[in-house]
Amino acid sequence: MNETLVTLVGHVATQVDYRETPNGASARFRFAVTPRFRDRQREAWADGPTSFYTVWARRSLAANLAGSVSVGEPLVVHGRLRVRDEEREGRKWFSADIEAVAIGHDLTRGTAAFRRIVKAGPMLTDSQKAAVV
Repeated sequence: MNETLVTLVGHVATQVDYRETPNGASARFRFAVTPRFRDRQREAWADGPTSFYTVWARRSLAANLAGSVSVGEPLVVHGRLRVRDEEREGRKWFSADIEAVAIGHDLTRGTAAFRRIVKAGPMLTDSQKAAVV
């Protein structure tokens, strides 16, 4: 299956909604992307129209996202683009979701301090411990 992978640079528009589900952790937030371009007529930088995306994260990415990101922060989001169209109250509705593969702060706009999460390995039984020694 061919997937459309995208990388977006923008800002967190809503608070991260983090949930523990039977299938593992899940988090989502709205992401605002506003392109900037040089307006040659006015000889100044201008903003283009803002696009909004719903970004979804799963498992450890979801948990780390919830503890690391706040509204207004600049991010780089990389993931699979999913465009949905549906009908609501007789009107056609389109939405774009990103199933995130990686998310990070945009370091062109500030600094960040990375903290690695140490995952515990499987517990050894007494007989396995004895075999190791």
